[in-house]
Amino acid sequence: MGMDMNQIMQQAAKMQEELAKAQEEVARETVEASAGGGMVTVTANGALQITEIKIAPEAIDPDDPEMLSDMILAAVNEALRSAQSLMETRVGGMMGGLGGLGLPGM
Repeated sequence: MGMDMNQIMQQAAKMQEELAKAQEEVARETVEASAGGGMVTVTANGALQITEIKIAPEAIDPDDPEMLSDMILAAVNEALRSAQSLMETRVGGMMGGLGGLGLPGM
């Protein structure tokens, strides 16, 4: 038949180690998104955590707090989408490799 069970288990363990390493590396990378023409900028890491929010003073209008809220929300969502995409690009390809082991559901 092809590989024996020991070989399959060794390959799975190696893939798991590589996946964990890739996830750690991506978690240290950052992405940035902005809204309102750059008045609000959000930085997120590959672990999908917001690490910084910058708000330009001119974005703070006491008569229109909803506008600032909308800009923050838009920038946060875009930063999280970018971070998720980064994770999928870097780690997702490795997950596809598990299918080559012949393991169901992988």
